[in-house]
Amino acid sequence: MLSRIAAALVPAFGRLTVTADPGARPATGSILVANHTSLADPAVVVAALRRHGIEPVILATAGLWRVPLLGPALRREGHIAVHRGTARAADSLDAAAVALASGRSVLLYGEGGLPARRDAGEAAPGPFRSGLARLAAATGAPVVPVGQAGSRRLCSGSGAKQLAGVFTAPLRRPCLHVHIGSPLHLPDRVPEATDRAREAVTAAWRTAASAVGEGACAAAA
Repeated sequence: MLSRIAAALVPAFGRLTVTADPGARPATGSILVANHTSLADPAVVVAALRRHGIEPVILATAGLWRVPLLGPALRREGHIAVHRGTARAADSLDAAAVALASGRSVLLYGEGGLPARRDAGEAAPGPFRSGLARLAAATGAPVVPVGQAGSRRLCSGSGAKQLAGVFTAPLRRPCLHVHIGSPLHLPDRVPEATDRAREAVTAAWRTAASAVGEGACAAAA
């Protein structure tokens, strides 16, 4: 349901275009890893993935499960709460492994959180946490890098600026672009795997950022 809602709402707030590497359609049971820049990221990425027939299980901060209406929907659809900074943080990887074993694809953010900066500009992904590499090593699942750009034009900055951005987006209709990279199998060593995943997501992000900068969504609208 959440994928359908995102696919319906995101085009009302911005002009979304999606590209992929040749033959990059992710297999079932893949780990999708995207760069994280804005609270709007999940909706933008999920809407883009649905165009490719993918409705992933999402790993997201546990606080979202306390939001009225959203929390019950996340729980009902089997999405996974991440209790960052607690002893339960590792439980999310166990739950993700179960979802992958059942044939579901899993979407997570390698950076593990949002950047501290307030501007609406684009920037390369920050350092990745080790959870992605550990999940890939434990399950053997292929990793699909996903780069997104433009979502900070929907929602960034202080709380007031984020609200203003969302309310004015239907008039501004900012350019949003998501690029899906080719699947890869990460090496077993966690540090090396983490670096390789970040490099792949950074390459996908560069493609997305270039499309936004060149106004590709305007040409496709």
